[in-house]
Amino acid sequence: MNTENNSAENNAVEEKSVENIIGDEPPSQEKAGFLNWFKGLCVALIPGLGSDKGGDDTLKESLEEVIDELENEQSSFGEEERSIITNTLAFRNKRVDDIMVPRTDIIAIDASASFEEVMDVFIKGTTSRLPVYRATLDEVIAMVHIKDAFRELASIKAGNNADDMEATTLRSIQRPILFVPPSMKLFDLLTKMQATHIHMAVVVDEYGGTDGLLTIEDLVEQIVGDIEDEHDEAEEELLRELQGGDLVADARLSIETLEGFLGLDLLSDDQDDDVDTLGGLLFTIAGYIPKVGEIIKDKNGLNYEILAGDARSIKTVLIKRQDLAQSLIKNVEKNTVLSDDKSKQTVQ
Repeated sequence: MNTENNSAENNAVEEKSVENIIGDEPPSQEKAGFLNWFKGLCVALIPGLGSDKGGDDTLKESLEEVIDELENEQSSFGEEERSIITNTLAFRNKRVDDIMVPRTDIIAIDASASFEEVMDVFIKGTTSRLPVYRATLDEVIAMVHIKDAFRELASIKAGNNADDMEATTLRSIQRPILFVPPSMKLFDLLTKMQATHIHMAVVVDEYGGTDGLLTIEDLVEQIVGDIEDEHDEAEEELLRELQGGDLVADARLSIETLEGFLGLDLLSDDQDDDVDTLGGLLFTIAGYIPKVGEIIKDKNGLNYEILAGDARSIKTVLIKRQDLAQSLIKNVEKNTVLSDDKSKQTVQ
């Protein structure tokens, strides 16, 4: 009984302290419960997380049993359960820079923007949090949460005074934001977000510049898969197959996905850690930013034609699989002819 009372008192104190910390996320018991479950799942399935060293052997044995069960055709695990378990195991080794939203895709707001401009971005966009920067994106100073913005808007409407909207500043509703290095492990970031109640992090490079962005949803999606609500817009297809076998690909397509689709190794061993996307692959092969219309050939003989881009980046690429197939057929025919000639010479 005393244990239950102490637990209830601790929970009450924790909830009260959360409400009193300036800059915390708008409180949500449902979200807190889910985060505790999510973190518990990671601790249960990943050796060494949240346990003493003496428990590692037991955890490893449990993991081996889980893996054996997953590989068993008679497995009682459903497809979704298997996916969550395997994703959780992979979560252990993932870093922040593996899943961050790249700098070029960040939607942010200037600190000098008016409240009306902030509301306009929220209404037109599909995000619930906006980084706030001063002058450039390399100087992110805070974030704005959509709940705070609409709470302020409701207060202005209730006062029935249009002048209040012009008087409202971004500073009055902005909240703290986390800054993390690209090498930080996802589980460590999850723990930090849970401890600080700040659910958006800016990824900064060694010079303090902005590399990317992460939210708590990005972490959760690594375990349970994509989470889309009623306001999420359908993402454009990153890879599309044309009639005849050629592919149209977004330059943001991951190398891992493309290699899996093609069944080819596109990178040398020393490049595996340096190149993440199709655009990065073409930059590396060419040694410069290819222009629209240029054709780049990789080590496999595969041709890539730049369909869209600008002076700073590649947007869309045509991957000419038909050219590769025809080249392979010619090589096979050539080798066959050479083999036949050698056979005839041997008989003679």
